[in-house]
Amino acid sequence: MKFNPIHLFQRLLLLCGVLPIVATAAVPEALRQLVARRIDAEYPALFGIYTNLHAHPELSFMEVKTAARVAGELRTLGFTVTEKVGNTGVVGVLTNGVGPTLLVRADMDGLPIRENSGVKYASTDVVKDLSGKDQPAMHGCAHDTHITGLIGTARLLVSLKDRWAGTLVLIAQPAEEIVGGARAMLADGLYTRFPKPDFAIALHTTSMLPAGVIGYGEGPFLASVNSMDIQVRGVGGHGSAPHTTRDPVLLASQIVVALQAIVSREIKPGAPAVVTVGTIHGGLKRNIIPDEVRLELTLRAFDEKVMAQLIASIRRICDGTARAAGVPDDRLPVISFTPESVPVTSNDPTLARRLTASFLEWFGKDGARVQEPIMGAEDFSQYRREGVPICMWWVGATDPARIAESERSGIPVPSNHSATFAPVPEPTLKACVRSMTAAVLELMGRTADQR
Repeated sequence: MKFNPIHLFQRLLLLCGVLPIVATAAVPEALRQLVARRIDAEYPALFGIYTNLHAHPELSFMEVKTAARVAGELRTLGFTVTEKVGNTGVVGVLTNGVGPTLLVRADMDGLPIRENSGVKYASTDVVKDLSGKDQPAMHGCAHDTHITGLIGTARLLVSLKDRWAGTLVLIAQPAEEIVGGARAMLADGLYTRFPKPDFAIALHTTSMLPAGVIGYGEGPFLASVNSMDIQVRGVGGHGSAPHTTRDPVLLASQIVVALQAIVSREIKPGAPAVVTVGTIHGGLKRNIIPDEVRLELTLRAFDEKVMAQLIASIRRICDGTARAAGVPDDRLPVISFTPESVPVTSNDPTLARRLTASFLEWFGKDGARVQEPIMGAEDFSQYRREGVPICMWWVGATDPARIAESERSGIPVPSNHSATFAPVPEPTLKACVRSMTAAVLELMGRTADQR
C-alpha cells in the first residue's frame, strides 16, 4: 500500500481517542428530508441500473460486466478505483478530510437458477460459470439490489460531502454465493493495499420482511457453515448377488438416516444446529452395485463448539456404520471439506447498537425491527479479520400485502434463492440507499460545529 499521511494521521487520532467512537447527536429533520429528496431524484436512474443488472446477472467470479459498471460509476463520482481485486472485485476509495475509515460492501454475483418471477425485466440469460459450463442465471438472492444500493449511496454521499468526514472504502465483492469472494479480496491485499477500515458494514435484501423495512440485530446474525463431502465406499458387484458385496447405496442410506439424530439427540436442546444432506450420487445401472456413493452436506451452527460436535458425530457415525456393515478398513468412508465454509457472521454489539439507534431514528419503530438470527450464512463474516468490527442488517423486499396473506394462509412467500423471488423495487431500493446513507452519516458524520 502506498504511504498516505492522511490515513496515518486519521488512525493516530482514533488510537489516541481524539476521534472517539461515540454516537452522534440526533439527525436533524432537515437532513433526513434532504436525503429523502435526493433519493427520490436519483430513483429513476437507479431503477434503470437495477433492472439492467437484474436482467443480466453474472455468476461467481464471472462478474466482469457488473464490476465494470460499478467501477465506471465510482470513477465518475471521484473515487480512486482499483479493479480485479480478488479476481473481479472492485475497490473505490474516497478521502474527505480527517475521520474514521469505513468499508461498505456489496456483493455482485447471481445464482444458476432459471428465473420464473414474472417481472418484465426477468433474466433469460444463459451464461458461463467458472468451469465454463453454460448455466441459466438469476439474481435470486437480490445482489442486484445491493449493487444498486452501493451506487446510490455513493451518489448521495458525494453530494453530501459537507456532512461527513473520513475515508470511504466501497467494495463490490465477487462470489458471495460460493463464499469465496471475501476471502479472495482479503488475500489480494484488501486490508494492506487499501486503507484498513475502522468498521465494515453491509446490508442484505430479504424476502422475510415487508419492502422497505429494516431488520437489525446484535451478536450472531447468520450462522457458520461447513461444506462436507462424504465418500461412502463399499465393494461393488452384481445386483443379483448382494451377498458378495458391501453395498455403499444401502450404507449411504443408513448414514443419511443416522445423521438426522445428531441435532435431536446429541446437541443440547435449544442450541441451533443444522445437518442437511443436499445431494446423494451413486451407481450407473440398476443391476450393478457400485463401489462408492457420494454425499454432500451443509452444516450450520452459531457456536463453534456445536459445529465441532456436529463434525465429530458425523465422523463417528460414518466410521461405525461402515464397520458394522463389514466394510474393510481400507474402504471406510472418507470425509473432506470444501472451501465453501465460513465462520459465524456476528454483529459487533457496540457498532450494532449505534446503527440500530440510527435506523430507528431514520425509519421509525414501525420501519425498523429486531430480527432473530437465521441459519443462512454469509462470507461478510470474513471482514472481521484483524479485529475490524462488522455489522450487517436486512432490508425487506416483499410486498406487505403478500406478507399479510402469507401470515393468514400459512403459505410462505417466495424466499431468497427461489426462482419466483423478485424484490419490490420501490421502496426496497430506496430503503437500501437510505439505510446505508444513514449508517455512513452515523459513523462518519460531522457535527454542526465541524461544518
